[in-house]
Amino acid sequence: MMFTEWDFLERFEQARLAGFQAVECLFPYDHSAEQLAAALQGTRLAPALFNLFPGDWAGGDRGLAALPDRAEEFRQSVDQALHYASATGCGRLHVMSGLAASTDPEARATYVRALRLAADRAAHADIDILIEPINSRDMPGYFLNSFDLAVDIIAEVSRPNLRLQFDIYHRQIIRGDVLTGLRELLPLIGHVQIAAVPARHEPGTGELDDLRILRSLDELGYGGFVGCEYRPAAGTLAGLGWMGALDF
Repeated sequence: MMFTEWDFLERFEQARLAGFQAVECLFPYDHSAEQLAAALQGTRLAPALFNLFPGDWAGGDRGLAALPDRAEEFRQSVDQALHYASATGCGRLHVMSGLAASTDPEARATYVRALRLAADRAAHADIDILIEPINSRDMPGYFLNSFDLAVDIIAEVSRPNLRLQFDIYHRQIIRGDVLTGLRELLPLIGHVQIAAVPARHEPGTGELDDLRILRSLDELGYGGFVGCEYRPAAGTLAGLGWMGALDF
């Protein structure tokens, strides 16, 4: 979402020049694992996170994990993502559930099996698997559309390296009560993302006190990454001024 003014492999250097110490991306699969690793090594940025291959995104796919008829594709996507993670040293992979009714027992059973498979394979490489509730306004029909469901799924899968990806933007739209959610769910959280609500622009431009939320993460003892998953309102570099208010 950020640094889109540059070609994909050029964005890492631009992120370094802008002061970032780590980067995440959605889907790196248009480039080889070796190309991605080389781009990262040239900047010494830490790879924070990327997603498993989601299927045919342009055709409407939003992940494969909860889709019974796509199980083999999902297994292949796990192997592919682990190859990229091994090449780059990335320690977190996000698994998108796909479009299915959250009340469908077959979709849930498929999702649980898929997450166990992914977590078990990732555990051998000391990699965490993440799941993220996504709001139904931005992604209608997405299976994992609530935090309560995410907590239930994590308990049912019962793998220590299955963690919650807590996106502040999605949390506010789905349920609100962001600070309470962070406090209560902190033991499950493996990654945090932020964007302003409702326009998904820079933090501090929406209805929440985003800086207060970020400081609360320090107060809670969160030691992981915070991904800036927002759409710059008027260019990436022009929109980075909000970071000056943080106590880095």
